Amino acid sequence: MSSEAEFISSLRALATHPAARNLEDDCAVLAIGGEALVLTHDMMVEGIHYLADADMADVAWKLVATNLSDLAAKGAEPIGVLIGHMLGEDDARFAEGLAEVLGHYNVPLLGGDTVSGAETHSHGLTAIGRATHIPVPSRAGAQIGDALWVTGSLGTAMIGYEALRENTKGDHTAYSRPMARLAEGLALAPLVTAMMDVSDGLLLDAFRLALASEVSIALDSKAVPIAAPAERRMEALSWGDDYELLFTLPEGVEPPVSAARIGSVEPQGFAPLFCDGEPILDAAGLGYMHK
Repeated sequence: MSSEAEFISSLRALATHPAARNLEDDCAVLAIGGEALVLTHDMMVEGIHYLADADMADVAWKLVATNLSDLAAKGAEPIGVLIGHMLGEDDARFAEGLAEVLGHYNVPLLGGDTVSGAETHSHGLTAIGRATHIPVPSRAGAQIGDALWVTGSLGTAMIGYEALRENTKGDHTAYSRPMARLAEGLALAPLVTAMMDVSDGLLLDAFRLALASEVSIALDSKAVPIAAPAERRMEALSWGDDYELLFTLPEGVEPPVSAARIGSVEPQGFAPLFCDGEPILDAAGLGYMHK
């Protein structure tokens, strides 16, 4: 397979259970009686998702927080996590960071697996949550006339990564130890028509939301709060790793959390995304994608 998208497409023939949501969402949603479990799994690879000399306590934190961010986008309460860990020289630091992040979110470790491997290390985590609202929000569901909103400021992870990479005195917390917007997700779940977290870049994730909802999205880039210098606005909107929530609400409905209105949902046109009036036909270059 030549790309992540093509490989996932090949798996759809296997993912026929309704819980899989056709592999077009951030999580699986498994209905059990009148409730629903929300399950997600993400991996982190050395040299791709974190620097080779990173503090392993930070790696553990980010591994958990990024998975919990997927639960946040479903308005789910975390139940626990299962971890897959490749052993290395800094396992004690990894365990310390894992204890910190699980304690911060009050989430139990339920089990997992450890292995020995090659020089390049990888780590996986499965997060399990309980849906607090049914239907559980998805990327699909945005309706024509809805407003597009985002929490927080974008570009903080980009600036943090650069500070960490260049070993400056800049604050790299947003990149090393992101925060999952669990409280915001819980508050938004009963109101949104569509919701996802911003992990791969706002432009790419807005493009994906539009495709899933079979609409077009008109995005006003200047309305997006950014932490980066103004001349780096577009770079910040495609960098990713911010883990804010991107969501749509019916016109006139105000979000119960701090958020900025950054666009609107329009009838499906010839482009999924229009940024400042310019059509974007291809997802390439809009954010982070595995090749």
